[in-house]
Amino acid sequence: METAQFIGILDTEGQLLATAAEEAGTDAKVPTCPGWQVRDLVRHTGMVHRWATAFVAERHTSYHPDEGLPDLDGTELMTWFREGHRRLVDTLAGAPADVDCWSFLPAPSPLAFWARRQAHETTVHRYDAESALGGTPSAIAVDVAVDFAVDGIDELLFGFQARKKSAVRTEVPRVLRVRAENTEAVWTVRLSAGPPVSERGELADADCELAGPAGELYLSLWNRRPFPGVTGDSSLATLWREKSAIT
Repeated sequence: METAQFIGILDTEGQLLATAAEEAGTDAKVPTCPGWQVRDLVRHTGMVHRWATAFVAERHTSYHPDEGLPDLDGTELMTWFREGHRRLVDTLAGAPADVDCWSFLPAPSPLAFWARRQAHETTVHRYDAESALGGTPSAIAVDVAVDFAVDGIDELLFGFQARKKSAVRTEVPRVLRVRAENTEAVWTVRLSAGPPVSERGELADADCELAGPAGELYLSLWNRRPFPGVTGDSSLATLWREKSAIT
């Protein structure tokens, strides 16, 4: 996917998040984020938007801390969120392709990284906001394009879970298969005492397979929905649920 596509998705998803949050109300619980209310979700996502904006706009070439969570609620909080989201979109859209700034996952360029990362960050949290409108997470419509969902699974497997801090580990080597059934995308994830090692394709016999439509699988791997389908040793699905959280 191209950087411009990610920026367009970020723009749309941020607006959808704000609309769902306003409809649910800031007191509403967020079922997909146990312990959070909508105000916590909006404060967090808005903080991340401003944090990301600062790297690109101010050209920070090393890690720079965020500004913390605002002591805002209700209409003031939603206005703050919308303003920060708009600035992030505009900053990314207006930045030169070769902008030099810090990033934390492999990417063709810092701009490509931040556009991609914030598009996925905001999409997952938009789903969180919609979960606050009522019903169970599995009943919420999955409005995530196939190509974007596949890209998000790639980012999660080859980026986040490939880091040394990943806790998805097994004492004995095991193989987890991830299969998007409405496309040809399939991943082989080798689990061991070290960080997971992922490859595209069916490259080894799997001990467990997680399968389903790309959009559902994407949100499931981010622990927002139950896995659509699990075959083989379900303890590996449980391991993912318990250890894959990103901090």
